[in-house]
Amino acid sequence: MSISHPDGDYGSIAKIFHWVTVPLMGLALATGLVIPHLKDDAKNLFYTLHESAGLTILLLSVARLGWRRVNPPPPLPESLPRPLRVAATATHHALYVVLILQPLLGFFTTNAYGFPQQGDTAFWGIIDLPKFMEAREGLAGVLHSIHQVLGWLTPFLLAAHVCGAIYHHAIRKDGTLMRML
Repeated sequence: MSISHPDGDYGSIAKIFHWVTVPLMGLALATGLVIPHLKDDAKNLFYTLHESAGLTILLLSVARLGWRRVNPPPPLPESLPRPLRVAATATHHALYVVLILQPLLGFFTTNAYGFPQQGDTAFWGIIDLPKFMEAREGLAGVLHSIHQVLGWLTPFLLAAHVCGAIYHHAIRKDGTLMRML
């Protein structure tokens, strides 16, 4: 519990997980949007950044969920109406699903296309990740389609999350936003 929010603030570690994930998501989304418009000789750097940001998000998200299990987040305010509770919970759960599933789909997709993160596209340009399957074009196409759909869904989930935080801060003035700052 704190002066800024009577229901409690997020701890320092939870805040670090949150705020490190934010720019990584920006990088992953931006590079994912740019890659299709690049000439082939310019794509490798963007693939490396996109895939590395995605896998880092995956690692952070799994660690973050583990941290939340041991250090539960502060409860939602008692004054929060049920529809807003449901919306907040659904948005957070959907974001966690995307933060974990999207990088996995991307990793499986690149492997199914026959381009594991090795050599020019190694993890952050320095760590070769193991190849775990031979190229399977049909599977790669299906995985890529699902990855794209989730990729287009992600900004909407992020917008709902940010708009919710702004709504709490500017309209409800209930201190919810301040819990993560």
